[in-house]
Formats: sequence, structure tokens, C-alpha cells
Amino acid sequence: MTAARRIVSTPKKCFISRLFYSRIRVTEIGTRLDSLRIIRKRSLSRVETPEQETIQAQTEPAAPAPESSGLRTLRTWVRDLFFSVLVSFFIILFVYQPVKVEGGSMEPGLEDQERIFINKLVYRLESIERGDIVVFRYPRDIRKSFIKRVIGLPGDHIHIAYGHVFVNEEQLPEPYVPSDYLDARSYSDIVVPSNCYFVLGDHRSMSNDSRDFGPVMRNYIYGKAVFGYWPMEKLGILH
Repeated sequence: MTAARRIVSTPKKCFISRLFYSRIRVTEIGTRLDSLRIIRKRSLSRVETPEQETIQAQTEPAAPAPESSGLRTLRTWVRDLFFSVLVSFFIILFVYQPVKVEGGSMEPGLEDQERIFINKLVYRLESIERGDIVVFRYPRDIRKSFIKRVIGLPGDHIHIAYGHVFVNEEQLPEPYVPSDYLDARSYSDIVVPSNCYFVLGDHRSMSNDSRDFGPVMRNYIYGKAVFGYWPMEKLGILH
């Protein structure tokens, strides 16, 4: 009985060991197969076929075509023209304005139909001086504009005797008035009121000026004649 028990018990131990070992081997083999499958999937996912590359190239957005030199030049011209018009508009509106002289009361310096520029900003920055050629609204009809030369400033004592102008009891030198353009009129003594100016035309014998309508108020004066541009032979700064 004892021997029989030993025989029976021995195979039993071997069977258990083989079963346990088989399970271990199977588990390792399964783990390795799973690892191989994962590696294979990873390697396959990195491979791109020619068809996939074609599809990817088609789906990528195309780079914008370079702008032609002619179009760039046109855009530059349009931009420069726009800014030039804008600056010109600003200058004409706030600084310089072209005007046409009508009549001969400022001859020989300014002739009839002559074109000049007036500065509309200058008298906001500086005061009106004697000898300035100014543009102002006609006191008797503010819809009209006159151009004359400033002779008397506020507070000046003006007297005209036979065409000769005296300011504060001293004769005023007037190189801009040739002898042929003088007249023999006289004007009684006057003290220029505050904020007003006494103006005369250079062609004294045919000028409608402060001898007729009196001194001009400051707020009627809106520009200074600074530059003549037409006709070409009269091109230059006005004095």
C-alpha cells in the first residue's frame, strides 16, 4: 500500500508542474504576440502610400500667386494720387487759395486777370503789416472781395495831400506807385480806428479804396497775396 501511494503521488506532482509551466509559457507567448501586433500597427501607421500622398497634396491650400509688378505700380500710383489730392485739398481749404485779379486798381504790380495765390492762414499766426497786399470782403457788399495794399494800421494818423500819403505826419515812401499812377486827390485827416486798417490801391487814379468806403475791419480781411503764377512772365513772390 505504501508503494502504491508513492507511485500515485509522484505523477500527480509532475502533472501539476507541467500544467503550471504550460500556463506560464502560454502567457509569455501571448504577451509577445500582443507586443508584435502593437509594433506592427505602429509601423503600419507610419507608412504612407502614394495615393495618400496625392490626396494630402490636393487638400493642402495652394500658395497665393505673386503679385505682378504692373499691378504693384498701379496700386502705388493710385495711392500717391489719393494722398496728393488729400494734401492739395487741405492746403487749398486751410492755407493757400488761387484767386483771379479783376480790374486794374493794383497796377502795375497786379494786372487785370492775373492769377495769384493768397495765404489764408498767415494772419492767424502773425499780425497785418503796413505794405501787405490783402484780400478782404468789400464792406458795402460782403459777397464781393477786394484786393488792396495796407497803408495805415490801427491808431495811425493818415493824411493825403495831392496824392501824397502821410502817416503820423511823415510822408510814406511808395516805390510800388509810379508817378504815372498817382492822382491829385486829397483826403482829410483820419485816425485809423482800433481793429481796422486803411487800404489803398496802387493805381491811385482808378482805385476804389478806403478813401471811398473808409477803413476796413480786421475780421473782413481773410488773406494775404503772396505769389503770382499766371501769366508766366509774372511768376514770383508779390511785394
